[in-house]
Amino acid sequence: MFKQLKGQYANWVYVVGGFLLLELFVFNPGLIFSLLVSIGMMYIAKKSLQGGIGKILFWVGLLLLIVSILNMVTVKIVLLTILAYYLFQLFQKKNTTDVIKPIIKDKETEAPTEEPILKKKALFTNSFYNRNITPDHVYEWNDINIQCGITNTMVDLSYTVLPEGETVIMIKNIVGDVKLYIPYDMEISINHSILFGSYQIFGEVEENVWNQNVSIRTAHFDHAETRVKIFTSFIAGSLEVKRI
Repeated sequence: MFKQLKGQYANWVYVVGGFLLLELFVFNPGLIFSLLVSIGMMYIAKKSLQGGIGKILFWVGLLLLIVSILNMVTVKIVLLTILAYYLFQLFQKKNTTDVIKPIIKDKETEAPTEEPILKKKALFTNSFYNRNITPDHVYEWNDINIQCGITNTMVDLSYTVLPEGETVIMIKNIVGDVKLYIPYDMEISINHSILFGSYQIFGEVEENVWNQNVSIRTAHFDHAETRVKIFTSFIAGSLEVKRI
């Protein structure tokens, strides 16, 4: 059942994504320019400008991005559909009569106690603007999976001990820079997706990258007892991965 629901959601994502691309490239190609300008303004403000000018440029770019997205017909239809769905659910809930029935449990057929679970505190949480930085002292490791807006992230693996097996770092950004510091004896695999920006992965440097997906791994990754898988995805930003 879970796979079926997951497949249905995926189908809806493909349909909406198809209509968005159709509107951008066929019916309203001028909107691409507005989106690129707004993203570029935020990237330049975050990357190069400091102080009041940088903040003004960033918020102007963000406002332009929001207005451009909300002006898309597909986005308006999706928002109206979601609103209509929740209003329908609210109406249905108010008109549903709750029926309370006694529950009789047989001691012999009573279900076993649920399996205990352990909940660990995440290193980072999803944020729209705040920076994510690992502590500058020894810390307990926990896999990273975050989705951010306009955020810079720095992960230093030299201050922690990774468990045996496969460790996962997954970072999705709209705009921002990500820096990863990797010890020399650690094997890693990197899958980086970017619309516009730059990356520096060990000795490989690329500037002004446009719509690329990069996959790099160290030579002994497949046979290492402890290895790190890194997934990063940006609309605009830079990725730096280096040994320390």
